[in-house]
Amino acid sequence: MRDDVAPNSIHIFPEYFCIYHITAPGQAREYHVAVGDQGRNLRGMTTIRRKEEWPSWTPTTNMIHREPDKYGPFAGGMAGGPDNPLGARALYLYRGNRDTMYRIHGTPQPWTIGRAVSSGCIRLTNDDIVDLYNATEIGTTVHSYL
Repeated sequence: MRDDVAPNSIHIFPEYFCIYHITAPGQAREYHVAVGDQGRNLRGMTTIRRKEEWPSWTPTTNMIHREPDKYGPFAGGMAGGPDNPLGARALYLYRGNRDTMYRIHGTPQPWTIGRAVSSGCIRLTNDDIVDLYNATEIGTTVHSYL
């Protein structure tokens, strides 16, 4: 393990379906993830500026346009809960003060972990996102590598 990476930073490797939370010099916690189309396009540094427990969810305009029968009924949003696509927790990634619309979040579909999925960002199991959520703070830097 490298000891030149800043503690309390997150590193996303979409190609390998994993992220690392650096907990101390030379130490990290590895999480396995599913990566959506959006997550495969995220690169560079972002910052966690918002954290939500049982977040609400609204499909993007592109999702509704692409699959209106599937996403159209949720155009007004969906309250947080066990069936919500964002799962138990969400970490919102920003560049400066601009929301990138990328998220690290849970999923009610744990069988998607380790796969490229059609929509979404970076998904962890609900147990793993709760662990990561509790271990990170607002201001944590997130580095994404393509």
